[in-house]
Amino acid sequence: MSRLLGPLADVLGRWGAGFWSYADPRTEHLPMSRSPLPVLAIVGAYLYFSLSYGPRFMKNRQPFKLERVMLVYNAVQVVWCAYLVEECLRLAWGGTYNWICEPINRAKTPESLQFAQACYLFLLLKIVDLLDTVFMVLRKNARQVSFLHVYHHSLMVITAWACVKTAPGEHHTFLGFVNLIVHTIMYSYYFYSLLNPDAKSAQWKKYITLIQFVQFGLIGAHELVSLLRPDCDVIRPFSFGIIVQCAFMVALFKDFYNKAYGQGRNKKE
Repeated sequence: MSRLLGPLADVLGRWGAGFWSYADPRTEHLPMSRSPLPVLAIVGAYLYFSLSYGPRFMKNRQPFKLERVMLVYNAVQVVWCAYLVEECLRLAWGGTYNWICEPINRAKTPESLQFAQACYLFLLLKIVDLLDTVFMVLRKNARQVSFLHVYHHSLMVITAWACVKTAPGEHHTFLGFVNLIVHTIMYSYYFYSLLNPDAKSAQWKKYITLIQFVQFGLIGAHELVSLLRPDCDVIRPFSFGIIVQCAFMVALFKDFYNKAYGQGRNKKE
């Protein structure tokens, strides 16, 4: 066993040291950015509540009525996401950044510092996103607390932290830009469907799932382009990790899509 664990620990140690070498000075002063422990503690508490404590707490209780809370929550999400989309367009992806390859640039210009702050707000937003699952548990919607849902929310928090730590700007922020556009659409639909319950439609949910497919395809392709260009100075382990996760998420969403909207489901309905 020691023969196996020794080389593995060595590889992980080298990878960790390499990852830390990419630490960006523009975000080192921000809360939670220096060490991953606070974010990992938040994700750990989220998993414990979602998968263990929350279901046990609600076992013999009636579902909470949270329509008003969720209405405010969805409105905040729409405004927050839309604001960050505007910041991404203004400071980066609206014409300033190169869509094919935006290399690492640590220069502390006013624009880059503003964009680094926007990346940090994205991290905070992904932490707030965890409330989605809390609401599901408190409303006793156990079916919605799937592996896909919990994994995606946990992964986005960790990915957002890694972005703030190493790349609060440049090529890899395209992931957040696309994710924000998708979430603006998604939470707008949630907000509208709470105001107008008759507007709820499996067809609209199907379209939102298809948009998720497009999201992961765009992000994966964008990172792949940078890997295929040796002259593109990006954080290559980050690009590789994003591509692998995009492929995994496409597989998970495909399974969800087939179960939710496949032919057998339609016949049953």
